[in-house]
Amino acid sequence: MIIFGILGDIGSGKSYIAKQFGIPVFNADNEVIKIYRNSKVCFTRLKRFLPKYIKSFPIKKNELTNAILENKRNIKIISKIVHPLVRKKMNSFLFKNKKRKAVVLDIPLLLENKIKKKNMVLVFVDSKSSNILKRLNKRKGFNVKVFQKLKKMQLPLDYKKRKSHYVINNNDNKSSARKRVKDILNIIKL
Repeated sequence: MIIFGILGDIGSGKSYIAKQFGIPVFNADNEVIKIYRNSKVCFTRLKRFLPKYIKSFPIKKNELTNAILENKRNIKIISKIVHPLVRKKMNSFLFKNKKRKAVVLDIPLLLENKIKKKNMVLVFVDSKSSNILKRLNKRKGFNVKVFQKLKKMQLPLDYKKRKSHYVINNNDNKSSARKRVKDILNIIKL
């Protein structure tokens, strides 16, 4: 099985590009939302370590935001609790799709969390910062301060770009981005 790993900045359009491959996609951000909504285990752990912020189940985004803004160490606490749960979901996704020719992993901290495997094909989604800002401002509940703290957790973009096998420019022309995905699929013979 070929595993495509999608890399790029927050708001660069990684999820949009991942969908363009037309194969099963594991979207870590969506899984985190489901975990916050459905996982009593996650809630119990977060409440134990962040009782001042986490009040009720399901976990509210604004409670997490307040925890992150008040103390930068809280983002590490949240990550240590949530990331293993997401990894478990990812492993389940990979097992479920093991007979597929290819899948896509849309995981924002793919390299940072050492999820990259040797045979993984890395695709970097490149986008101008002005386009990224437009996309982020459209997101419900977007918080610039949280965004800046999350960016500090990430490896430098030029490093991610250098590590990638392919780069897709995702600025104003969606059809050229879709064509680039098709080109990559043709090169890999999928």
